[in-house]
Amino acid sequence: MISSSTAALLLARAHYPVTALGPGVRAGIWTQGCTIGCAGCLSRDTWDADAGSAVPVGAVLGWLASLPQPVDGVTISGGEPFEQPGALAELLHGITTWRGTNPVDILVYSGRVFSRLTRSAESREILKMCDAVVAGPYVDRLNAGAPLKGSANQQIVPLTALGHQRYDALVDGDGASGDLAARVQVSVDEGTEGRRVYYIGIPRRGDMAVLERAMTRAGVRAREVSWRP
Repeated sequence: MISSSTAALLLARAHYPVTALGPGVRAGIWTQGCTIGCAGCLSRDTWDADAGSAVPVGAVLGWLASLPQPVDGVTISGGEPFEQPGALAELLHGITTWRGTNPVDILVYSGRVFSRLTRSAESREILKMCDAVVAGPYVDRLNAGAPLKGSANQQIVPLTALGHQRYDALVDGDGASGDLAARVQVSVDEGTEGRRVYYIGIPRRGDMAVLERAMTRAGVRAREVSWRP
């Protein structure tokens, strides 16, 4: 069932399959717009709240419903999803309706600490529809390559029985095993202006510099990258 909501979401990208941001085979949704601006952020291209990136929430849900199986989970990142609370709530409500009783977990990333997310009634209602959140700003010097976390200060918070089942192992320990180990996957889009390469996941500190050197040695030149101004 697809939501009939007319709410619009500023959308940076949607991708399937995602295997680097949560257990199993997942759908990934990245929102556009973030005012936090963490130093060292690898997704600076998602900071600008570009009105031209707005799409109906129903269209995002339609894309999700069109995906082949399996879909073990949906990961929502950004940007900062909680800066679009109305659209995020509509999206999560639609995902909850779409998954029904299937064990599809909803994992949401936020650059805000969890205690701040719980302060407003609006955010608390959103959290009720999440199975787990990864909360906290990215701190580059604390990037140790832990699964699902960009930096050690960030907090993985399971919120439902399904969330506890899938994420408890990562809360107190590093949980670096199986498909929860930190890694990055690559997606390539062919466009009219050339080839665009997307890196999905959470690289360790310094990994992107190593990648750039390897690309240079291979004769590949990037016109622009998302992790530099």
